[in-house]
Amino acid sequence: MNKMTRLRCRALVFLIIVSLTIVSLGNLVQAQRPASKSIPAKPRLVLLIVVDQFRYDYLERYYDLFVPGGLKRLLTQGASWVDANYDHMPTYTAPGHATLMTGAYPALTGIVANEWPDRETGKKVSSVSDDTTKLLAGGPREQGTSPRRLMASTLGDEMRLATNDRARVIGISLKDRSAILPSGRHANAAYWFSAQSGNIVSSSYYFEQLPKWVEDFNSSRPVNQYFNKVWDRLLPETEYLKRVGADSPEWEDIGKVAGDTNAFPHKITGGAAEPNRDFYAALEYSPFLNDVLLSFTKLAIVNEHMGEDDVTDLLSVSFSGNDYVGHRYGPYSQEAMDVTLRVDRQIAGLLDYVDSRVGLRNVVVVFSADHGMAPIPEHATALGLSGGRVSSTVALQKIRGAISARYNTGNKNPDPTADYIMKYDDFGTMKDGLINANLYFNTLALNRDGVSLDEIERVAANALMTVPGIARVFTREQLMRGAASFTDPIERRALHGFYPQRSGDVVAVTDPFKYFVEYTVTATHGSPYNYDSHVPLIIMGSSFKHGRYYQAAAPTDIAPTLAAVLGVQPPSNSVGRVLLEGVQ
Repeated sequence: MNKMTRLRCRALVFLIIVSLTIVSLGNLVQAQRPASKSIPAKPRLVLLIVVDQFRYDYLERYYDLFVPGGLKRLLTQGASWVDANYDHMPTYTAPGHATLMTGAYPALTGIVANEWPDRETGKKVSSVSDDTTKLLAGGPREQGTSPRRLMASTLGDEMRLATNDRARVIGISLKDRSAILPSGRHANAAYWFSAQSGNIVSSSYYFEQLPKWVEDFNSSRPVNQYFNKVWDRLLPETEYLKRVGADSPEWEDIGKVAGDTNAFPHKITGGAAEPNRDFYAALEYSPFLNDVLLSFTKLAIVNEHMGEDDVTDLLSVSFSGNDYVGHRYGPYSQEAMDVTLRVDRQIAGLLDYVDSRVGLRNVVVVFSADHGMAPIPEHATALGLSGGRVSSTVALQKIRGAISARYNTGNKNPDPTADYIMKYDDFGTMKDGLINANLYFNTLALNRDGVSLDEIERVAANALMTVPGIARVFTREQLMRGAASFTDPIERRALHGFYPQRSGDVVAVTDPFKYFVEYTVTATHGSPYNYDSHVPLIIMGSSFKHGRYYQAAAPTDIAPTLAAVLGVQPPSNSVGRVLLEGVQ
């Protein structure tokens, strides 16, 4: 081998060594890079579970009494936010349910309350009332309903748009608003319970006739099996005494209820001799209608083919029995504790069934509530928390007196200011326009007499501030020009709850632990305070990291988070954030 050949061989060996070194270094660098995460397959079903009036602290107070397959499963396998609060007021059922799947406040959804006076017609309307539709299988005088008052798209609407209507979206509840609002304006169906007929009903908004499987369900009269049924404690009384105290304390005054008392055991008849409307209404104040809802939901999953293919469907299920019980007995009653334990077991039954049909590995489960609940004012007072009830009648007297003093200086009789406050028709009864702690003025009368709306708002607001128990008052003019402070949570929540075309002209906020009383009720909710705003927020699914998260969150965050995971457009008016800390 000559010298030139040897040099060429050495050069070739050098090049081979260098090449092998580069390849080895490349492999080493690649090995040191974190493996890219595979994108989880899209779920076949989104299951929204709402429990009406479920305070967050119920999760903590009763955790050890929950069964493994219910809320305990969600808490241990899901991503749970401990500081989730509604950022609006009033904290009512309709605004809360509208927020859950729109990701928007009442200021953007238009759902400012359960009911409000309609300025155009002068009549009280509900969040879902719609005279252009008819109720299917309801009572003879029940109103038609639809989601037409909802001014935003929902997650379900966006899922349907993204799949050319191949995604199926269905809402189920005992209440119409709780079934209709989360499912949206383009849902396949919404179903709820009628205490007039004892049937599961729906609206001609969705179809002209109930599906046969629903008619068959109603024909079996499933609610009638609970006539004369006794509701007693699920667990030994010692557990209830330890956690909520004695049954039927003095502040737990439910008044005269036909066929019932305010102490366990409760026999469900409504004072009727056989199943009828009185019985159906009484059944709402028990845990048993939630059982009927669960049975119906299982049939809906099968007959509506939920989660059967690769196109993600959405099923919203809202258990309302807890809200009825909480209003009658209060959040610290043995009844409220018992219905909480029972709904945990009902949720376990639902999750087990979904697992058997769809597989929970293919499902995103969301658990939350539409609002919390305030203690009974007399209970709060007994604890030194300055509970109380602010009478709407007293508030109106103060307002009328101030308006007359300002605008009827000549003491004319009749008083020309008598019609300055709006009157509305509440199904044949004319009422003053003070509802949901919102005051509505009669703008026609104000214009007739040349009265400035801005000025009379201030007159009324100053008068309301003299009513014991009123903490804050906001005028339309303040809220319209954004004078409310975003750094003050109470002012911010008032602004988020204000929709100009439907809200009042003056908005009042009571002191903590005080109710603004417009009708007789043992316990209620609606305030901007934590006992009404703080709710569970749990999401369980393959795209979410199980754990306990302490970042501030809100129900407005649910819809945009799910939209990001599903790869669809967020709902039109969504303002929430994506809960990145909990996403895989």
